[in-house]
Amino acid sequence: MNILLFGKGGQVGWELQRALAPLGRVTALDFDSAGELSGDLSGDFTDPDAVAATVRRVAPDLIVNAAAHTAVDKAESEPALARLINATTPGRIAQEAKALGAHLIHYSTDYVFDGSGEAARDESAATNPLSVYGRTKLEGEQLIAGSGATHVILRTSWVYAARGGNFARTMLKLAKERDRLNVIADQIGAPTGAELLADVTAHIARALRQNPQLAGLYHCVAAGETSWHGYACHVIERARAAGQEIKVAPEAIVPIPTSDYPTPATRPLNSRLETRKLREAFGLSLPAWEQGVDRMLAEIL
Repeated sequence: MNILLFGKGGQVGWELQRALAPLGRVTALDFDSAGELSGDLSGDFTDPDAVAATVRRVAPDLIVNAAAHTAVDKAESEPALARLINATTPGRIAQEAKALGAHLIHYSTDYVFDGSGEAARDESAATNPLSVYGRTKLEGEQLIAGSGATHVILRTSWVYAARGGNFARTMLKLAKERDRLNVIADQIGAPTGAELLADVTAHIARALRQNPQLAGLYHCVAAGETSWHGYACHVIERARAAGQEIKVAPEAIVPIPTSDYPTPATRPLNSRLETRKLREAFGLSLPAWEQGVDRMLAEIL
């Protein structure tokens, strides 16, 4: 299989390079990928024409797009750029995929919902994004779906990886420096590892090649749920048990409401996503969020 991967430098993109390698030849590009193969290839999503030309030159069987404008708060002040990266260019990629007969796998987000209620949303739930990031990601979904390309869109949430910065690393750093931590407790979701997303993607890619009828929209998150406060407590106590010098006491990790920590972009309070459709369609079992987080901690502690 000839595979074209965009966004290779991100958390998911890094893991995808590993997970997709057994499926065939992977051409992996990032935003600053230029001059490769005598300047023929580009992964710069601010230039849709160059990206479209890259798709035509590589002529892949499968395109996996892990590139996105994910700076949620920054997107509020640069909506045009966020739309270009999250919607316009993915839409162009989908058009090229349709023309080539290539399959496309793309990632989206729980931010397409407004986070109301407490029930886990399935793929048929009404969308109502609260932020520029959410709106542009939703538009990207719509452009891909409208292109006619054979595609899978995976909505996910609270993505982390051992590589690079993440919530767990931040909490561990603060826990070693401070006597008290205030952590949001009214946003509920499932921390989902980039490693898990990459492995699921590889399974989907093989299945989709054998059965294109599996194309469509799916939710993909780790099993279970927690709050950011619960996530922080779990990470810090695992580090304490592993012998790390933790300054903050368990009772000094204080739950606070989102209203106490205002940000430019509004976050959904309910990020629960129902994954039954994905599990049944592809015969997958999604592990508990704690399992992935513990594995990540074993790498970084």
